[in-house]
Amino acid sequence: MSGCLHVVATPIGNLEDMTYRAVRILQDVDLIAAEDTRHSRRLLDHYGIRTALISYHEHNERERSEQLVARLEAGESLALISDAGTPGIADPGYRLVRRCHQAGIAVVAVPGPSALVAALSISGLPTDRFRFIGFLPPKSQARKNVLYDIKAETQTCVCYETPHRLLACLEDMVELLGGAREVAIARELTKTHEELFHGCVEEALHSFSERRVRGELVVLIGPAEQQKPQGTVRDALLRLRTETELNWKEIVKQVAKEYAVASRDVYRESLDLRHHDSATPDSER
Repeated sequence: MSGCLHVVATPIGNLEDMTYRAVRILQDVDLIAAEDTRHSRRLLDHYGIRTALISYHEHNERERSEQLVARLEAGESLALISDAGTPGIADPGYRLVRRCHQAGIAVVAVPGPSALVAALSISGLPTDRFRFIGFLPPKSQARKNVLYDIKAETQTCVCYETPHRLLACLEDMVELLGGAREVAIARELTKTHEELFHGCVEEALHSFSERRVRGELVVLIGPAEQQKPQGTVRDALLRLRTETELNWKEIVKQVAKEYAVASRDVYRESLDLRHHDSATPDSER
């Protein structure tokens, strides 16, 4: 019988955030696959966990995944951890999980800390929907391309950034998103010098320019301010009917979203428009 892979979340800073279940699982499994074995050994030593460690990181995950799957198929139980937080979230892990699914091996989540979720929960930005971007590209043009892509985003966007690139990132945000765009920046979450900045991009650039930035960063970008559409619902229906090849169902859906009105009301307006259009002689159209 195959073993089981446990995907175990570990603290992002404060060691007290380790769950009872996570400690028990790490004690009970045959092997722990860790992003950095030296870093993880300090955590395990803190909890008196003596389970063997093996490295699993972005540079060896393809080859290592096959080795770990073979051990799982032989009946061993394994745990996957990253340096901090939940494995697979902007960290190595998904390739091993995917191979386990392909091999019919059980994968179990042992949930816990995540910088992404922790930052969202205290940001004060909308959390009903959000978009996670991961780490922003290190080069300016590639970073600007990503920022341009989210310029009109209607949900909160979350990304990770490094201390030495934060100011360049904020400068690009001022250029692409505007200095008034709302942001939150969480620094050193759960650690001694934890900090949360909340304000606009211009204010963030000014604040962080006055000091040396250190620690892990989560940058949260608020939704773009929604512009009120021009004209009436009827005008929008006519425009889309004339300028696009969308069918009436798609037109109604798009207009309802654009004007934030009930689809049934837009549908009734479209019916009236279509009735009027069919009753108008060709010579008057």
